[in-house]
Amino acid sequence: MKALIDLADAMLGKVDILVSNAAVNPYYGPSEGITDEQFDKIMTANVKATHWLSQLVLPQMKTRKDGSIIIISSIGAFVGSNAIGAYNISKAADLQLARNLAVEGGPMNIRANCICPGIVKTHFAEALWKDPKVEAMVSKSLPLRRFGEPDEIAGAAVFLASPAGRWMTGQQIVIDGGAMVSLGAL
Repeated sequence: MKALIDLADAMLGKVDILVSNAAVNPYYGPSEGITDEQFDKIMTANVKATHWLSQLVLPQMKTRKDGSIIIISSIGAFVGSNAIGAYNISKAADLQLARNLAVEGGPMNIRANCICPGIVKTHFAEALWKDPKVEAMVSKSLPLRRFGEPDEIAGAAVFLASPAGRWMTGQQIVIDGGAMVSLGAL
């Protein structure tokens, strides 16, 4: 991670925006079946990596008295699951990490927020959209009747990184095609 920040510093100048978007989920099933190694892998990639990357860029941001940390969480942070529970725990932890970073960095004009996508057509969610039957079945429960596209998440990151988002910190933006507001209909 330090090498990544050093490379960014060398190529682009000091980091003023961090978007932490890495996530893994090596286990699908009830929590009673997850191994310690799988749980640790989820927490390390999804929470600890963001924590450490943030700590690597915060000194630069504090010196400039400006910066934006954007953590990609998930709507899974808000619900329980009998299939991806550990993943959802990690994404809920991301929300708290953003709140803590917002409180700690706020006096130095450093903002920290989360974006909580629903199902987006990325490599990570391939199992849900590569099979047209599965995609159709899940999509019909969403108010917008489709999965998201990566550019539909990118706009929120641009907002949070820009001067337009300079008074927003410690928050989450849900972008999910209406999944959270329609859970009662499932």
